[in-house]
Amino acid sequence: MAIMENAIARYIAENIRQLRQSRNLTQEQLARLSGMPRTTWTNLESGAANPTVVVLAKVASALQVPVEELISPPKAQAKLYPADSIPRKQRGGVLIRKLLPDYLQGLELDRMELPPGSQMTGVPHRLGTREYLACESGQVRLVVSGEKYDLSPGDVVVFRGDQKHSYANRGAIVAVAYSAIVLGHGRIS
Repeated sequence: MAIMENAIARYIAENIRQLRQSRNLTQEQLARLSGMPRTTWTNLESGAANPTVVVLAKVASALQVPVEELISPPKAQAKLYPADSIPRKQRGGVLIRKLLPDYLQGLELDRMELPPGSQMTGVPHRLGTREYLACESGQVRLVVSGEKYDLSPGDVVVFRGDQKHSYANRGAIVAVAYSAIVLGHGRIS
């Protein structure tokens, strides 16, 4: 139990220090914002404090973050994800690669690489979903509920993602498109 308490105290100290520094604030400024003495901030950042829930709530409020962010393992300031670590899959000859390594609730962002002659049937998403398809290069044909849209570089089509849809490359070169899917809540609002 003492090991976990030490780890949490260390997390709190590192998170507070990182958050304070990233906001260019001094301990004195945070003391004024939170209504807590500067020595409390010093103790928190050194890992010597054993803060109450009320103190953590005041710290979180002053730093404008949820309490969970204070007690969680510190986040790296930046992290490189090599290309081969990003999830990818092949469907209907189309290579689909996630654009982001982390899951974002209600949002899917994919890069689609369509070789010449390839075609992929889209899976209708839940009711109320919006999809944005942007053509980066080549030519992409999107069919939504029987209607055809031929996209050239820079073109974007916005459509209800809860309908039948498919993607194809009728051109002679590889086409690249980006799909942003904003998932619906399963009902029409």
